[in-house]
Amino acid sequence: MPSTCASPLLRIRGLIVDYDARSQQPVPALRKVDLDIAPGEIVGILGESGSGKSTLALSILGLVPESARVEGSIFFQGEDLSKAAESRWAEVRGARVAMIFQEPGLSLSPVMRAGNQIGEVIRAHRNSKTKQRKQEAETALKDAGISDVARIYQSYPHQLSGGELHRVAIAQALVCRPALVIADEPTRSLDVTLQAEIQNALRDINRKYGSALIFITHNPALLPGFADRVIVMYAGRIVEAGTVAQVYRRPLHPYTKGLLQLVPRPVQHPRLVAGFAQRQRLPAIPGSLTRFDQLGRGCAFEPRCSARTANCMTESPEEIAPEPDRRVSCFNYGN
Repeated sequence: MPSTCASPLLRIRGLIVDYDARSQQPVPALRKVDLDIAPGEIVGILGESGSGKSTLALSILGLVPESARVEGSIFFQGEDLSKAAESRWAEVRGARVAMIFQEPGLSLSPVMRAGNQIGEVIRAHRNSKTKQRKQEAETALKDAGISDVARIYQSYPHQLSGGELHRVAIAQALVCRPALVIADEPTRSLDVTLQAEIQNALRDINRKYGSALIFITHNPALLPGFADRVIVMYAGRIVEAGTVAQVYRRPLHPYTKGLLQLVPRPVQHPRLVAGFAQRQRLPAIPGSLTRFDQLGRGCAFEPRCSARTANCMTESPEEIAPEPDRRVSCFNYGN
């Protein structure tokens, strides 16, 4: 799903990933993904668990297992990293592309102070003195929204709250000023207030340093007012893409419509029937995604789709551009 930028920061073409590729039943994870990311933009990747969001992130970082089959190209700042050696990937990770994982408490060492762990990222990519590393780590903590920098710097992970751990993970990812940051559901385990604070910190850093951000989420409510574009994924494919305003105002793919129905709306007074409040079912997309949906000849969403037709069972829809800056893969888009 290319963006409109003339010279993208990241350009992915025809990316295919199969897990357990050497077994008799390989597990498809990504199916011919095309994606452009412009310098400095915020792109939301939206989809259910199993849609391929995290595999896409790991592919950009060169972290898919060796047993996986990977095809396609990944150009970052004009360099093709898809065939790069591990030594080259090690130079890129952290310095030019960084990642914020879902559970920062699990990605941090329990026996190192938070500030030292941030400093280790700097030491891995350039020579600098201990005092300089400390200053840069403290600056990164401030940028991540930490006010009590001295205490956080000296603390071990188990001494920090969930929100503080997330901010340390942000500081660690951004301390080398990477051109691209991938945040894999960084607010998933946080309450609504902390979610907003973490998103504000990421947006402030994006504006201050110009780092592009890929924000992966299963929650459609997190993207309006935050992301520039949204990429909707299902069964390892990108099924719709466009600006957040376009997609949320008029979703074209039935799966996107289903996801957006799940966005919480203001509570209305319940209707009374015979003096009692009428119960209403919460919206839901029928069925669930299975690995067999990804292996079939037709559209992977067909078993769950209310707008399906006969050709959806036998053919896979090609990507089309029905509007400027819009992409969708559906025979019956808009219905």
